[in-house]
Amino acid sequence: MRFFSQDAFWTLSGDETRQRVKYSDERVCKSHLLDCCPHDILSGTRMDLGECTKIHDLALRADYEIASKERELFFELDAVDHLESFIADCDRRTELAKKRLAETQEEISAEVAAKAEKVHELNEEIGKLLAKAEQLGAEGNVEESQKVLQEVEKVRSRKKDAEEEYRNSMPASSFQQQKLRVCEVCSAYLGLHDNDRRLADHFGGKLHLGFIQIREKLDQLKKTVVDKQEKRNQDRLKRREEREKEEKMKKRTRSRSREHKRSGSRDRRRRRSRSSSRDKRRSRSRSRDRKRRQRSRSRSRGQRHSHEHGSRHKSSRDREHSSRDKSQGRERRDGVNGRSDSRRADDREDP
Repeated sequence: MRFFSQDAFWTLSGDETRQRVKYSDERVCKSHLLDCCPHDILSGTRMDLGECTKIHDLALRADYEIASKERELFFELDAVDHLESFIADCDRRTELAKKRLAETQEEISAEVAAKAEKVHELNEEIGKLLAKAEQLGAEGNVEESQKVLQEVEKVRSRKKDAEEEYRNSMPASSFQQQKLRVCEVCSAYLGLHDNDRRLADHFGGKLHLGFIQIREKLDQLKKTVVDKQEKRNQDRLKRREEREKEEKMKKRTRSRSREHKRSGSRDRRRRRSRSSSRDKRRSRSRSRDRKRRQRSRSRSRGQRHSHEHGSRHKSSRDREHSSRDKSQGRERRDGVNGRSDSRRADDREDP
């Protein structure tokens, strides 16, 4: 494992105490944290890129792996940009190499080119199978390795037939010339007449496998980014729905609160209105009672006054009647007395 320069890796504080750079620092290679930096993968190959311009450190990778389990850091975006740029450069080199081959090699017909391409495809298949068989053998899986070698023999038979068709489609002098093609994975040159050892070395070599690893890692990171973005969008949508739901609940609560306040206000107004009505009724009742009492007192006073007046009038009438009766009595008595006196006088005159 190679490290960046010591000066870039360490920073000094005011008291000259060395402190580690954090994994989130801009100077740290995010591709290295995700174990896919081309500078590491292609180290020691003919396309060795040298040291990465950013910091590489396994301890920082360990810190990142711990932190990424707790929260999403989205360093995959940085790694995707890095690998896409690298693969784009490689693909441009591949296209340039194809263009140079087309300019330097003898031009052949489309039919012959198709037959030559068929041979190249079978060569590639043989090389991949041989590389797989060697890997299985190195891992101790001898039985599986033997099965793969049996498949290699079948492909060799098909290749022999394809080469025969290609040889018969062109002059013998032209067939002996080496026909090259550019590997679509790593942009290396492959020969039409390469032997099995050369094919196995290429397809099982560090350069070709390194490019496969980088391309597969890029596809994996793209899928991871898409999945995380979808998850983030879903989380945002969920949070937005939760906020909207909370807002609706708050609005409903505020509406209920306002309705409750209005209801309370209406109840208070009703209570005040009823209280006011009761007060008014009581006031009217008290007023009626006062008026009734006043009328009663007035009638009572009037009755007393009329009674007193009646009593006085009655006593006056009684006195008048009594006086009249007395007077009439006296008159009657006087009349009787007068008649009596007149009779006595007449009696006295008669003798």
